[in-house]
Amino acid sequence: MPVTDIEIRDDRSAGRLEAVAGGEIAGRIEYFVLDAPERALVPVHTIVEPAYEGQGIAGSLARELYVLAGREGVPVAPLCPYVVKWAARHTDEAPAADPELLRAAKEWLKGHPGRF
Repeated sequence: MPVTDIEIRDDRSAGRLEAVAGGEIAGRIEYFVLDAPERALVPVHTIVEPAYEGQGIAGSLARELYVLAGREGVPVAPLCPYVVKWAARHTDEAPAADPELLRAAKEWLKGHPGRF
C-alpha cells in the first residue's frame, strides 16, 4: 500500500533527496552535482528503509529528482541502478542522459572514492 502522506525534501549540502513519512526518513536518493562538461544531477544510490519497502517511495524519489532537475534546467545522469531502470520505464518524465555526461559522472565518482 503506497504511503500517501510523504514529503520529499532536497538536502543539497548533504547530497540527499529524502522522503519523509510520519516524521521519519523513509528513503533517500544519494546524489552529487556534476559541474563539467555541464552541470547535472547524478544519483548514485537509492535507499528505502525496510518498513517502507514496496510502498512507492523509491519511484516517488526518482520522479522528484527529475522534476527538481527540470526546475533547475539541468539533466540527470543516473549511475544508480534503480534510477536507470525507473528512467527507462518513464521516458516521458526522464530524458535519456548524454553518454558523455554519464562518462564524466563515472570519472568523477572514481576520483572521489570515499564519497559514496
